[in-house]
Amino acid sequence: MIRIDVQADDFTVADEYQRLQQASSAAGAIAVFVGLVRDHNLGDRVSQLHLEHYPGMTERAITEFAEMAARRWPLLDITVIHRVGTLRVQDQIVFVGVSSAHRDAAFAACDCLMDYLKSQAPFWKKERWQTDEGAWCERWIEPEEKDRQSLQRWNNESSTDTL
Repeated sequence: MIRIDVQADDFTVADEYQRLQQASSAAGAIAVFVGLVRDHNLGDRVSQLHLEHYPGMTERAITEFAEMAARRWPLLDITVIHRVGTLRVQDQIVFVGVSSAHRDAAFAACDCLMDYLKSQAPFWKKERWQTDEGAWCERWIEPEEKDRQSLQRWNNESSTDTL
């Protein structure tokens, strides 16, 4: 089962983990990643992160990538929750949870899904920070080259699908 939610509301990690755990008695492993808004980037002290998306398009793109992961690894369940709107430092941004019979598949699929979300998923991110003089500044954030390279490493491993 694949569940993709793009939402403004926060999520509860324990609830999401429990859903994955209860979904299948065949699960022997659950890998989870939770991303948070950090307080710095590019040498500046970030105070907010604003995320935008196109409803429908974003969910469809993430679903297609999750389906590829489900073909590549023997997965039981995939949950991706990505928040949008204005978030503060230490707010949760993303939850990726994957269950499988064995840990190798769960770890790999969770890692691959995060590489996709970080480098190619259709989100637009804008940071806001305050200078030492008190002026507010904003900038749109682009995926970094290291994020793109992280996703490409999955093409270098044997698979039935190319990313």
